[in-house]
Amino acid sequence: QVQVVESGGGLVQAGGSLRLSCSVSGPIFRINVAGWYRQAPGKQRELVASITNSGRTNYADFVSGRFTISRHATIGGENTVFLQMNSLESEDTAVYFCNVESFQNSYWGQGTQVTVSS
Repeated sequence: QVQVVESGGGLVQAGGSLRLSCSVSGPIFRINVAGWYRQAPGKQRELVASITNSGRTNYADFVSGRFTISRHATIGGENTVFLQMNSLESEDTAVYFCNVESFQNSYWGQGTQVTVSS
């Protein structure tokens, strides 16, 4: 069974930084696309950033160069997707979710809360 587990969220002051991690384990042959999404209270879930198997990245306009997505894969098949977030703003407060897509399936984690105090 494929498991997606996020970590690294927390409370940070505006202007601060956080690094989110997404650990992917289980029988997944290849991750084609991995992405970070977020959902603030009363709002729809939205894409923050994504990275393809070839390393191509895509960012939402609101990121404005503040976030960086990356991924690391081991020979043993373990995958980790990171989201480095700098210059955080109160508007970045949300639950952040990791999503990974293989050829046939899409997997979501449970999310990690990020709260930015102004």
